[in-house]
Amino acid sequence: MGKKVAVVVGGSVAGLACAHAVAGAGWEVVVLEKAAAPAAGSGTGAGLGLDAQSMEIISRWIPGWGIDAVTLPLAVDLNIATDSATKAARTLARDEDFKFRAAHWGDLHRRLHEELPPAVTVLWGHQFLSFEAPDDTRGVVATARVLRTGGTVEATGDLLIAADGSTSSVRRSFLPDLKLRYSGYCAWRGVFDFSGKESSDTMTSIRRAYPELGNCLYFDLAYKTHAVLYELPRSRLNWLWYINGPEPELAGNSVTMEATDAMVGRMRNEAERVWCPELARLVRETAAPFVNVIYDADPLRRLSWTGGRVVLVGDAAHPTTPHGLRSTNMSVMDACTLGQCLANWNSEPTPARALAEYEAVRLPVVAEQVLHARQLGRLKQGLPVDGEAEDGFDVTTAKAEVLQLRQRTMPFFDGAPAAVGGDFPLVGSTR
Repeated sequence: MGKKVAVVVGGSVAGLACAHAVAGAGWEVVVLEKAAAPAAGSGTGAGLGLDAQSMEIISRWIPGWGIDAVTLPLAVDLNIATDSATKAARTLARDEDFKFRAAHWGDLHRRLHEELPPAVTVLWGHQFLSFEAPDDTRGVVATARVLRTGGTVEATGDLLIAADGSTSSVRRSFLPDLKLRYSGYCAWRGVFDFSGKESSDTMTSIRRAYPELGNCLYFDLAYKTHAVLYELPRSRLNWLWYINGPEPELAGNSVTMEATDAMVGRMRNEAERVWCPELARLVRETAAPFVNVIYDADPLRRLSWTGGRVVLVGDAAHPTTPHGLRSTNMSVMDACTLGQCLANWNSEPTPARALAEYEAVRLPVVAEQVLHARQLGRLKQGLPVDGEAEDGFDVTTAKAEVLQLRQRTMPFFDGAPAAVGGDFPLVGSTR
């Protein structure tokens, strides 16, 4: 009997993390990814924060990566308040034992790809179309379009892993009525490249205004808005700025909007009004800023279907707002847990019991984290939080210490439980 085969839909960080973990459980893996090639370098994409648990897992998958050398410390979680009228700043909450690290999305993705085990095949330029899980077989068949030729191919396996993001087409097959929940705000995002410009007026002034850059995750709160700022490896600053407003219209499945010149102009003018001159200048001088529309979804009650032949991971399983720095970390832990569960139940003819254990371990964790991230975002945006006053949090009148703003309030902040094996019940006849 040959190795079992998993077909992974999506070759982003979540998909490649699953490839590592599932191959480590002794499976063969085929990844379907519509992008033509892996990330070319560390400049691709924006920044992310890795927690200690994710870093330990990734270090096993990429033993030669040297995380300390290719990431920067986020040892301090600092929330400050900016008075938009006077531009004066004061501390709201500070945590000096944060222990996260900042990385480029593209750098992490590239290294995950380069270190894939031999049991993994990535089919770049293959757009997932559909899947079937025939009742008379144990397997699942995924169909993908080869973008270079326009033809279609089939990938057959024992398990389909949906790592196709927050707008997951696999999830839609089982939950067609599930709609992403608009948070009430969008995010302007940008990465400022200061290669060769460390001594420029812009960098000198921004380091004066935010003196702990390179060691600190800054949350800068103004009235009913907040910005995030931290340094990335290879001379870049990552910033996000959240703005309340009605839900915009989006084309297709993307949650990202290209910004017109007029939109960028208005954004830069508003930055001058809201933020200190140093941050406003950084925003003004950032090339190609773009807009993310911020969504999440109410926690799911299950993560697997078709008798244990299809499973959701990453943003496909738990779309979340970004305020707890959870998306990448949850994806890494999903992948690790799934691999552990498959290894625990490798002697079983189907993955059903492995997926039951995966659900039992991950569902309680991700549900709490998604809801907490939602609450944290609304708090920092001055929007009403469940059970609180209609006006929401007012940063202009807040006391000096507002501990609920800290990242440490996230459930399972110090680490999520791992799979340990056990006879988890199979729920329902369709499982």
